[in-house]
Amino acid sequence: MSALAFSALALLLVGPVPALLARSTWPLRAPRAAVVLWQSIAAAAVLSAFSAGIAIASQLFVPGPDGRPTTLLGEIDQLGWPLWLMSITVFGLTLLVGARLIVAGTQVFVSTRRRRAHHRTLVDILGVSNDRAAAQACTRASELRILDVAQPLAYCLPGVRGRVVVSEGALSTLADDEVTAILTHERAHLRARHDLVLEAFIAVYVAFPRFVRSRSALDAVRLLIELLADDAAVRAAGPTPLARALVACAAGRAPKGALAAGGPTTVIRVRRLAGRPNSTPLAVAAYLSAVAILVVPTFAVVVPWLHELERLFSG
Repeated sequence: MSALAFSALALLLVGPVPALLARSTWPLRAPRAAVVLWQSIAAAAVLSAFSAGIAIASQLFVPGPDGRPTTLLGEIDQLGWPLWLMSITVFGLTLLVGARLIVAGTQVFVSTRRRRAHHRTLVDILGVSNDRAAAQACTRASELRILDVAQPLAYCLPGVRGRVVVSEGALSTLADDEVTAILTHERAHLRARHDLVLEAFIAVYVAFPRFVRSRSALDAVRLLIELLADDAAVRAAGPTPLARALVACAAGRAPKGALAAGGPTTVIRVRRLAGRPNSTPLAVAAYLSAVAILVVPTFAVVVPWLHELERLFSG
């Protein structure tokens, strides 16, 4: 029963629960707490999936008459064919998710950093400016690079040697407070390493099989980390300059692996700037929910594990 419970919990946490949370509007007023809640859901889903595999393994390899663990086929008579086949299926899926999580995490880590390093080299070479003040600003801030592009554009390349990239079009179009807002937005991404949060969700999304996973968590976290950077920009320049800068840069497309100021979520973010402020009660409720979602499955896992391991090796 513990294996079935863990399997059902894992399926809920990768399907219906993310879909329900993604349709909610309250995360817009508590983005940091919402990110923590999403992280707890993802961690609990992975933990539940592995717990189901461990619980099934403890049933499939119970001690035999001689005290030694039996083989997989040795449990057919005790469990029956239907329960045995279901147990083998869930156990196999658990191993598959574990292997895919390791592979996906490695691939995302390596490919993203290779792509960013290549693009960072390009912007270091091409990052020049005809405007003397802009060139001096680029010199004073080592992470800033200005591209000779007419379209308003702003994005960042996270990493140990992060870069904030803006176009000549953005500098010529935006007012001074709007430039401050957009640069603060991108530097907030670099400082908080929002890219690491996003990469973890990409790895979890890729790791789970297609028929159970959902893009809800990944898309929601992409929006939330933009909201966190928006909040930093509002504190530096105010909501109106940021809203104008976001609209001006909305059509700009950043390279893959970068975090852009504009994009398809611009409308939602601009409306949020004109709406109600962040809510402390909502944030507290989200933090408490995150703790409950992560702690309850953990305790539910630890006790059966200890019991099953003791029974497995007691013979």
